[in-house]
Amino acid sequence: MSALSAQGAWQRTRRSASRWAWCGLACGVVLALVVFAPASWLAAVVAERSAGKLVLADARGSLWNGSAVLLLGAGPDSRGMTMLPGRIQWRLAPRGLGLELSLRQPCCIADQLVLHLRPGAGRLWVQLQRGSGTLGEWPAALLAGLGAPWNTLQLGGTLRLASDGLNLDAAAGRWNLVGQADLELHNLSSALSTLDRLGSYRVHLDAADGRLPAFTLSTLDGDLQLSGSGQWTGSHLRFRGEARAAPRAEGELDNLLNFFGRRQGALSLISIG
Repeated sequence: MSALSAQGAWQRTRRSASRWAWCGLACGVVLALVVFAPASWLAAVVAERSAGKLVLADARGSLWNGSAVLLLGAGPDSRGMTMLPGRIQWRLAPRGLGLELSLRQPCCIADQLVLHLRPGAGRLWVQLQRGSGTLGEWPAALLAGLGAPWNTLQLGGTLRLASDGLNLDAAAGRWNLVGQADLELHNLSSALSTLDRLGSYRVHLDAADGRLPAFTLSTLDGDLQLSGSGQWTGSHLRFRGEARAAPRAEGELDNLLNFFGRRQGALSLISIG
């Protein structure tokens, strides 16, 4: 081999090695950014995806293992937000083709909440681990941070969420649900009524695969009687129901019944969507 050919081969080898070195360096930088990504990155994504209705304030730790103060609001222009007591803690780890998210919050979440996530191009698939049972319990007053109509109702009492399994597929602004869940509202009260206690209620979600998710509202007990049903269309909620007062509480509940919707004698007709 001539000296000229040997020199050319050496130059090509040197350029190839240089390219591999730069490629390795770039991969190392990207890997380091992913592994050591701060918790504030997750907080920014949550705020953007929820349109400012869910905020992770004072985020600490990393994207994979961190904690924050959870705030509920009506959006980016909301002046008043409500804060859940304590800090919510998360752990994010690769699992199969997706991620596993474990959430803990001593005040509100029973044991821990485990979600399986599978992000894709323009979509997100979320599965609630089966057999979860009671997921958690929160003060109903937190809903006031979401704005109207909750800030007008100023609810007291507790919200208890339970499910044996639920899947959510979010894509192009539409949410598709599969599974069942129960939201129980215990010992509710409202600033619009002089009664110390309105009652307790249950919202049942039944989302069989291939059908639109259906909601059913029923009264467990109390002077305010609520009932109705509705469906989630993928982007909007449609609900039709009615509210009435027990005979002994009609005067104390008159303002609240007027707030719910159009009056029809002793009934208040509720219409959403």
